Amino acid sequence: MSTTGVASAEAPPTDSPAPYRWRWAALFVILAAEVMDLLDAVVTNIAGPSMRADLGGGASTLQWLAAAYTLSMAVGLVTGGRLGDIHGRRRMFLVGAAGFTLGSLLCALSVSPEMLIAARVVQGLFGAVMLPQGLGMIKEMFPPKESQKAFGMFGPVMGLSAVCGPILAGWLVDADYFGTGWRMIFLINLPLGAAAFLGALRYLPRGRSAGRPRLDIPGMLLVSLGALLIIFPLVQGREYDWPLWTFLMMGASAVVFAAFGTYESRRSRAGRDPLVVPSLFRKRGFSGGMALGLVFFSTMQGFMLVFNLYTQIGLGYSPLKAGLVMVPWSGGMIVGFGVAQGLTRFGRAVLQAGALVMAVGVFGVWLTLDLVGSAVGPWQLVPSLLVTGIGMGLLMAPFFDIVLASVEPHETGSASGTMTAVQQLGGAFGVALLGTVFFGLLGGGIATAVDHHADGLRRQLTAAHVTPTARERIVADLRRCAADRAVAKDPAATPASCARLEKDTRSAVTSPQAGAQIPAALQATASSAFRSGFGTVMQTVLWIVDGMLVLTFLLAFLLPRHARPEEAAGH
Repeated sequence: MSTTGVASAEAPPTDSPAPYRWRWAALFVILAAEVMDLLDAVVTNIAGPSMRADLGGGASTLQWLAAAYTLSMAVGLVTGGRLGDIHGRRRMFLVGAAGFTLGSLLCALSVSPEMLIAARVVQGLFGAVMLPQGLGMIKEMFPPKESQKAFGMFGPVMGLSAVCGPILAGWLVDADYFGTGWRMIFLINLPLGAAAFLGALRYLPRGRSAGRPRLDIPGMLLVSLGALLIIFPLVQGREYDWPLWTFLMMGASAVVFAAFGTYESRRSRAGRDPLVVPSLFRKRGFSGGMALGLVFFSTMQGFMLVFNLYTQIGLGYSPLKAGLVMVPWSGGMIVGFGVAQGLTRFGRAVLQAGALVMAVGVFGVWLTLDLVGSAVGPWQLVPSLLVTGIGMGLLMAPFFDIVLASVEPHETGSASGTMTAVQQLGGAFGVALLGTVFFGLLGGGIATAVDHHADGLRRQLTAAHVTPTARERIVADLRRCAADRAVAKDPAATPASCARLEKDTRSAVTSPQAGAQIPAALQATASSAFRSGFGTVMQTVLWIVDGMLVLTFLLAFLLPRHARPEEAAGH
């Protein structure tokens, strides 16, 4: 079977070959691989405590279960995309799918934290080989009139996977099928991986770059080192309280990437095959898309992280309930994607409208929290999350099509790997930025909320016959304990301030009746302060999210108005 190349924007052919026959079936195979990646990127956040209880390990084990996957994938993505140009995208997709499935089996069979983390690295590396091939094949298989619809499918799939991942993980761990416990979240990848592999064998088009470029080994080492130097501190920086070495690593990554760019330009001028084709960044659609994608994926992943922290910790929702709260968001993405299909002639304006609609939805979340406060329920969040999702669907539907429309066939693998790497980098940056801001404000926010509830607590302590001196000491202890517990990296550990609160509470008890009244008063005050403090901090972060969406809107002006000149003529 042969593939159909997409015409370049500069010289569209007048006699295009027929589109690839099985392109829609192939698209679903590619999306299945995307789903496996997105699910595995989030499941360890839910199942992590069960894994640690079973296998052991310290508090850092939980962070490394996710970080090992993110780091290894980000480091390999650019190289993975180029391997598709060299050995064929179908072949590399098959290698990646098989390796990813094997990595999932190794995860399920792990008997120690070290083995599980190593297996997550295997998953990430093979995922880096598998994922970039999808974008390249879509560009090859679909004619221009269908390409936006095909690329636009990524938005709803990403949204549904992000919502369903925590729900699925929580359900599988709780159900404990066949006594497998947390292992089932990886075992479920075996039939999915087998289906993706067999589907790829049957439906993906064969094809290879006519020139058969050579792999740029020095370029691969440089870009991998640069990616590692920036992703590692972004993923792990907050866990270590942002020491100096994290900023030195990020600064070193800029130096390495500059060296990489210089090397690639020289290699290209010498007539040798570069890892990243320099001509890509002379294309307005691609270079503008990289900047926009970095900001947008930072916004999306950061918002999802903080909102899930708010619902699960601040509001006390179970992982399943927190996942269900986000269903309107995913439903809105599907609606937005459908609407965007009828607006393709407006090109970039659809993307910009999506950014503004999404910003309105995020403001709606802020307004809901402001009006309802800590008593907010899932149903009250439905309208604003639905609008947020619609905006995201409108934004993502034309994004990949506009960015890749002018990419030449020989640049496709390099472009696909670079785009997917920027998506990963943006996600890591958004999680680091908004996660750091959130936890940085949380301690003070909850301490302030305790201050707001302090008068009521003092009255209850007075009624329990606590002396004025002991009363003020208990209020101060509760303030510090609530703030420390909210930002504790290890939820199982008891902060020293909380141990001091327990000691001072016991010493203040003067009767059996007071022994029941005082803990109840402390618990009620702490619970109310927790919810209101989380809500206040969440509202502050929502303003930052809206600012990032406004920046996304402005960066869209870097993109061409339309993916292709003929669309402008039709408009």
